[in-house]
Amino acid sequence: MEPLGDAEFAPDSTYLNTSSCGLLPRRAVAAVQALAEANATGRRGDGAGSFDSLAAARAAFGRLAGVAAERVALGCSVSVHVGLIAASLPSGAEVLLAEGEFSSLVSPFAVRGDLRVRYAPLAELAGAVRPDTALVAVSAVQSVDGRLADLAAVRAAAAAHGARTLVDASQSAGWLPLDAGAYDYTVTGAFKFLMCPRGTSFLTVTEEAQESLVPVYAGWMAAEDPFAANYGPVEHLARSARRFDEAPAFLSYHGAERSLALVEEIGVGTIHAHDTALAARFRDGLVALGHRPVPTPGGSAIVSVPGLTHRQDDLRRAGVYLSVRAGYVRAAFHLYNSTADVDRALDVLAGS
Repeated sequence: MEPLGDAEFAPDSTYLNTSSCGLLPRRAVAAVQALAEANATGRRGDGAGSFDSLAAARAAFGRLAGVAAERVALGCSVSVHVGLIAASLPSGAEVLLAEGEFSSLVSPFAVRGDLRVRYAPLAELAGAVRPDTALVAVSAVQSVDGRLADLAAVRAAAAAHGARTLVDASQSAGWLPLDAGAYDYTVTGAFKFLMCPRGTSFLTVTEEAQESLVPVYAGWMAAEDPFAANYGPVEHLARSARRFDEAPAFLSYHGAERSLALVEEIGVGTIHAHDTALAARFRDGLVALGHRPVPTPGGSAIVSVPGLTHRQDDLRRAGVYLSVRAGYVRAAFHLYNSTADVDRALDVLAGS
């Protein structure tokens, strides 16, 4: 199995660490370099970037997430998006989370101090929703081990009890189809499987949920007419989810526009088949070597295995880059990987 979009990438190692950070396509690198050069020379005249690139990235993510661009807000980090949601909950509200969730999805709720934060095992999350649960927050794919959440069950349980839903798609968007409109909120760090530069993140908000979400970070970019709202309080917030925009990191979004276009050109369905096939090959190879990867029913692009953290230095010396998380060696496969990458990692682990 050969890489997808091969001409866009130039890895000089066996890079299996997309769960930490995706490789940038050449087209994204070129876009960032072009803007950086323009800002260095003053050719732009404003020292900023293109609002057309922001709009293109917003629209592209909306298409990938299955929602209109008007439902997408731009930001720089998942924790800020989650903090916005946490700030809008009333004191005493119960937030239900999966045990072992990534801290960016957990901490904004925990640090408030006046919310009731409760945890349940991922497989039992839907059954743990109660009548007084205000919000269920879960990652579509777990960062630590690649397990997939039963989002349909969570959504049904939340609806039955009148709870809102928040899905973190940071470890899934780009290889796993996303129906963002099925949840009140989604948050996505786009520098992983969407291969955008760091400083790119997306929040989606349903029209109904937008009414109760307070734009506590509102600046001039949140105005219906940003260029008429530079001074004093913003009088007319954007009617769309743009009211929740952070001030954009233009360099990041110039690159993001190009990276998201590549994902659209190849197609999430094609990427899903590619990534999960490579992960399955790696999983089978680990079993053949006597190791027991974490089971991921439904198929995942992420493979985590205990008992191998002591081999990380051997892997790095061989030019194989994975990550160590919570006692697991974690490999993540993406469109720029091939069967040769899988076999190279297995050969190192076998001692070859």
